Amino acid sequence: MNTKEQKNSIIRAGYKAVKELIKVAEEEIIVEDAADELAADRLKNAAATKKLAIFDAFEILNRIQQEQDMLDGKPSEDVKVDTFSGFAERRSK
Repeated sequence: MNTKEQKNSIIRAGYKAVKELIKVAEEEIIVEDAADELAADRLKNAAATKKLAIFDAFEILNRIQQEQDMLDGKPSEDVKVDTFSGFAERRSK
């Protein structure tokens, strides 16, 4: 199996992983006893898990797109890095 075939296999696996992460993000959060302090912790952990699943899915999709572009021979887009410096800081060099 050559490198291109392996990368295509990894891309297919990445799409499968994204599907699973979407399932996690779509699951309902069920809290049986809302008055319990433990239930609040469970709710917080479930929300954090969903957030992590969503961000991981986007990260995987972005990386898949980059790899697919490289395989297709498309030029990579230069990403502009936002800096928090003002005009004076940028011009002081």
